Amino acid sequence: MQETPDRIRLDKWLWHARFFKTRGLSAKLVSGGHVRVNREKVSKPAHAVGPGDVLTFPQARGVRVIRVLAIGTRRGPATEARSLYEDLDPPEARPREIVPRNPSFEGKGRPTKRDRRKLDLNRSETLD
Repeated sequence: MQETPDRIRLDKWLWHARFFKTRGLSAKLVSGGHVRVNREKVSKPAHAVGPGDVLTFPQARGVRVIRVLAIGTRRGPATEARSLYEDLDPPEARPREIVPRNPSFEGKGRPTKRDRRKLDLNRSETLD
């Protein structure tokens, strides 16, 4: 029988824990120097992590702070992946931003290219 290793490659663990869709994406993030393991910057995807390590990395529009609880043997379902880590900084419930409708388009069908540019401009102003 094979024993479960006590450490695993960082890029592989991020992929197993379902933070990134592909292992290549996780390796790219680590290679770019965007991941910290126990407050130290890491730039090699082969850096070993194990239970107790704290990872800090950007994901989507925020920064995730995660404590590794287990290694995992495969990239399983989401419920299994959630058991591999503890979220130290859970994301706050943010209300969805509602983009105001532009009344000039009401009932006219599809917006024109000019109308679309106006919509995109309004959306970018509300996000800033």
